[in-house]
Amino acid sequence: MLQRIGIIGGGTMGHGIAAAFALQDLSVHLYEPAATTRANIIPSIKAAYDLLVEEEFIAPAEISSALSRIKIFDELTPAVNDRDFIVEAIPERMELKQDLFAELDRLCPPATLFATNTSSLPLAPMIAALPDARRGRTLVTHWYNPPLIMPLVEISAFGNTAAEVFDAVASLHQKIGKRTAKILKDVPGLVANRIQQAVAREVFSLIEQGVADAADIDTALKFGPAFRYATTGQLEVADFGGLDIWLTVGDNLLAVMDASREASPLLRQKVAEGKLGVKNGAGFYSYDAAAIPTIRRAFLARLVNQLKASRAYS
Repeated sequence: MLQRIGIIGGGTMGHGIAAAFALQDLSVHLYEPAATTRANIIPSIKAAYDLLVEEEFIAPAEISSALSRIKIFDELTPAVNDRDFIVEAIPERMELKQDLFAELDRLCPPATLFATNTSSLPLAPMIAALPDARRGRTLVTHWYNPPLIMPLVEISAFGNTAAEVFDAVASLHQKIGKRTAKILKDVPGLVANRIQQAVAREVFSLIEQGVADAADIDTALKFGPAFRYATTGQLEVADFGGLDIWLTVGDNLLAVMDASREASPLLRQKVAEGKLGVKNGAGFYSYDAAAIPTIRRAFLARLVNQLKASRAYS
């Protein structure tokens, strides 16, 4: 069984993944070379756990026990040399990941499984220099942000790993309450991000055309398609609606919908103007700087409540 977890990188994704594993009685080693980032890891995890307590998702006593299972390292060797499963969450640069996997191969036991959290870089060149046996024990495990709360983990089955390796990794993530999706082809964005980008493309286009304002478009999405998608996948929705109906509507609408091959001009304009969203107070909406912590907390609380509800889904 995979019991001893190693995380490489203590940023948003790395410390969130560590928090998720530690909450479920697993030993976690987290390596982060940057002192400033390293100092923020435990306070950030503690704040995330506090939110789960406030939303009555976990008991207060679980915080101290989970934190006791996380050890932070400023050196790689002691962080990884006894681990069963290691996931990297370092910056999305191919050469960095290639170098890291080569080093992990030297430092870790032959039985250790490796994973990358990427969804934008292909796996094959990332691990091309590894020995055959190690390539067969390396996968993509793509978490969604925020990783402590979002239940999805996409796991690769691209042909380089044996079925028992995939099953062991899938079982590990299911044990900690995640919903796993088996990805059969190494395509950019995997599955969930590609679907999300398709929705975003049309949403941005509707704003550009002046079809509706931001609030009404979000209302239409939240209480229309997304309301169903919380419990029912697109292919189930199609089956329930009738594939003949979906065929007709597709023929009628797709020809007049956005088919851009690059990011929205409106999105590009906002970024050029420095309107980046909640992080700096203006995006499609405006945000009072003093209220941003409250806004972020309310957003996360909604996700936690959705996570609680999702426990009932089959």
